[in-house]
Amino acid sequence: MKRFIEGEDRNQSTLFPECLDDYIAEDNPVRVVDVFVDELDLGQLGFCSVNPKVTGRPACHPSTLLKLYISAYLNRVQSSRRLEREAQRNVELTWLTERLSPGHKTISDFRKDNSKAIGGVCREFVVLCRRLNLFTQTLVVIDGSKFKAVNNLDRSFTRARMKCCLAQIEASLDHYFEQLERVDHEESGKRYRYWCRHCEACSLKSQCTTGKERRVTRWEHEAILEAMQDRLDRDPEIMRVRRQKVEHPYGTLKAWMGSMHFLTRTLNRVGAGMSLHVRRQLTCPVRRQLS
Repeated sequence: MKRFIEGEDRNQSTLFPECLDDYIAEDNPVRVVDVFVDELDLGQLGFCSVNPKVTGRPACHPSTLLKLYISAYLNRVQSSRRLEREAQRNVELTWLTERLSPGHKTISDFRKDNSKAIGGVCREFVVLCRRLNLFTQTLVVIDGSKFKAVNNLDRSFTRARMKCCLAQIEASLDHYFEQLERVDHEESGKRYRYWCRHCEACSLKSQCTTGKERRVTRWEHEAILEAMQDRLDRDPEIMRVRRQKVEHPYGTLKAWMGSMHFLTRTLNRVGAGMSLHVRRQLTCPVRRQLS
């Protein structure tokens, strides 16, 4: 093929085979992942199987699987089966795992069994960034968001189950209200005298009510609202600053997740996946500063 760039012949032999390290650029993020994980004390963080057993089939080192997970989440790969395929064909993961290709069961069990320790890795990464002064002092505003996880079957509700639960709740409420009415009837005389005694002795009764007594209610968290209002009174401009800030972090996280739900169940395992996503969000601005 003339006048086109031609590739090398696939069957061409080389006298000196190329080194795997030559395929990874010096500024590739996987090199940072490799160095960062190697410097961690995985045993202190609580990772399982750091000290292998004498008998049985040898297992992959936790650091290898942790590197695989971190690099995969940086590239928006969450599924253990996809991770298995990527470890076999992705040259970056091949370099990172030193040509190991763990199965999807091994990959999935690692995330499941080390969910708490993976959260600790995210904290260690934040500490490292602070030591290197990679975080700025800019004001970031975050707002609430909902994340969908795979629900436990015992906690999932269908329409029929919801109707049954609502009927049980209504029956319980009716019984509860009957008890309240009975107790109120028994203690009505005592409460009446109590309110009258305090209201009649109050110097502000004439400004409060024309009746014999008045019941005053207060929300249990009213002090929090008063403290917030006090801060607004002392700094009225804070709300103007608040309106100018973009509430992006959680939306960005969900975009990186592909607007998907988490692939694991129970709070601890979902927390491990969330920690890996948070680490990805922290890595992006850090990567820009390092470059």
